[in-house]
Order: sequence, then structure tokens, then C-alpha cells
Amino acid sequence: MGEVKVENIRVYAYHGCLSQETTIGSDYRVDIKVEANLNKAALSDNLSDTVDYVLINRIVKAEMKVPAKLLEHVARRIISRIFNEIEMVTYAQVAVSKINPPISGDVEAVTIILSQKRTDFLK
Repeated sequence: MGEVKVENIRVYAYHGCLSQETTIGSDYRVDIKVEANLNKAALSDNLSDTVDYVLINRIVKAEMKVPAKLLEHVARRIISRIFNEIEMVTYAQVAVSKINPPISGDVEAVTIILSQKRTDFLK
């Protein structure tokens, strides 16, 4: 087994329950961790035998473009796409952070983290 992490994917998106959030938008950070059997790739040195982190980045950027009220919903969509498009992934963890959220006080970010095993995945 092994892990592939794609960290600090920065995007500008329009998520939130407040009308200003979906009009003005915000900066977001997304961190992905997936698990898969990477033994074949370690021996073969072939991209087709591993998790393509370029594809993970594309999935994140595409799903972040689709507005949602809740970050949990966005994270769930990202996990679903990862399982549907990268067959070898057995576990996925997605952290979505809203940078400088519009809440009272000096808050750098709010983050939600969802994780799921493929065996528990319901499409």
C-alpha cells in the first residue's frame, strides 16, 4: 500500500450559505490524501500503474467550480469523482478550507475533512 497526497490546491470559488459568498467568492485550499497499492508502479516506473495526481488536481478544480452551500457537499463530490475515476484508490481523504471566512473575529480559515473507504462508498 501507499499514499499519494496533493496538498495546498488553491482555488477561488463561490461556496456558502450567505448571498455575498456566492456573489463575491472566496479563496479556498484543498488537500487530498488517497491510498492505493503502489507496489506495481514502484517496480514498473509507469504512470498507468499509479495514481495520477494531475487527474486529482483536475477533479478538485472542476468540483470547486460548482457552487454549493456547504463545504461538506463539495468534499463529498470530490471523493465520489476520485472513486469513480481512479479505480485503484481504496481510501480518500479530502480537506476543504475556506480562507478568511466571513464570520465574526479574526479567523484564518475554516476546514472540513471528510474521508471514506472505497468499501463504504455509495454512489
